Amino acid sequence: MLVIRCAKCKEKIWKYDKIGPGAVLRCHKARIAQVYNEPVVQAHKICCPKCLVPLGIDKGAFYKMDPRAFIYNGTKRNR
Repeated sequence: MLVIRCAKCKEKIWKYDKIGPGAVLRCHKARIAQVYNEPVVQAHKICCPKCLVPLGIDKGAFYKMDPRAFIYNGTKRNR
């Protein structure tokens, strides 16, 4: 499980079950295990609720993440 945080203000956004060794490019909505702070949605962009930095784009079943806008810690699950 990974904890996704805003890169600017370090606010916890959600806990995500990452499968595979690659980078976090997408966050599938079905794999979000716990939401700490609900991100703000503005014109299909998800933003940090505290500082309103855009974290990614809502693509329906997943969020396409901006790798410079967030940081994470935790372990990825390998298949």
